[in-house]
Amino acid sequence: MNDFAETQLSQEEALDLANHLKEKLSAGLPIDADPDSIAIMVAGLGDPRGLLRRQISEGLGSIGKAAVPALCQAMRRSDQVTVRRAAAKTLTLIADRNSLPDLLTTFLTDTDSVVQGSTMGAMASMGKESIGAILSIVENVDSTEMQIGLANWALTIIGDRAPETLKGALTSDNARVRKAAISALASQIQSLNSQEDRDLLQKSLLDSCAEIRSEAVILLGNLEDSEWTLPLLSSALSDQESLVRKNTALSLMKLGCSSSIPNLQTQLESESDPVVRNVLQLAIDRLQQS
Repeated sequence: MNDFAETQLSQEEALDLANHLKEKLSAGLPIDADPDSIAIMVAGLGDPRGLLRRQISEGLGSIGKAAVPALCQAMRRSDQVTVRRAAAKTLTLIADRNSLPDLLTTFLTDTDSVVQGSTMGAMASMGKESIGAILSIVENVDSTEMQIGLANWALTIIGDRAPETLKGALTSDNARVRKAAISALASQIQSLNSQEDRDLLQKSLLDSCAEIRSEAVILLGNLEDSEWTLPLLSSALSDQESLVRKNTALSLMKLGCSSSIPNLQTQLESESDPVVRNVLQLAIDRLQQS
């Protein structure tokens, strides 16, 4: 970052700039979009006053794509974390796909958690355009838990806007990608608007990855079609993985399926995992009470 020629404004200069931008935006007048004007506004993103930074950010956002190169450079190379954070947040307002490579690089290399969250928010604002980049984070074995968590959050936001693209990810050879996809599609699958949704859910119940099967039984517990879900959950009660069996029992309890009590009791008799045994007994007790 040390080869980046960074301009800094005095607090008085930044205040004058913010007021000028506010007046123009309020009057519906265009903001000057020449390189020098953009550079001054980007410099203003380093001001310590949050409200003032937001006014400058809105000015840059109104310029749109013309401001993207300068914002990307500041986001990647500024020594000021405040500038990097504000630049990423401003790119969210613009949502230009040309900023995606810089956003992804910054997300993977910047150690500041706010910068990471802001860059992921900017990627999410692009909808399906960014799904491939976000899934590459999920797929990368070197990604941290925080990075994967932010990626899953972004995919969930995108899910309702680009369900078909995410459904395609359910066929990925990578289990982490399949798990992220089914989680992001939760609201779509829960509506069961098509036979395709039912097929996707049933396929996930047979996935080789226990975490995906577990996610599938949780989704079944959120459905209102107990006639369709009960046979699927009853079968999942004997899954080889304890996580799946536990979440299946919780889903049956959530659905209030009293007709599943015999199956729960049968599984309880053969269950070896003490945690699952406790959940099975809890489900039986709750269902008997209801």
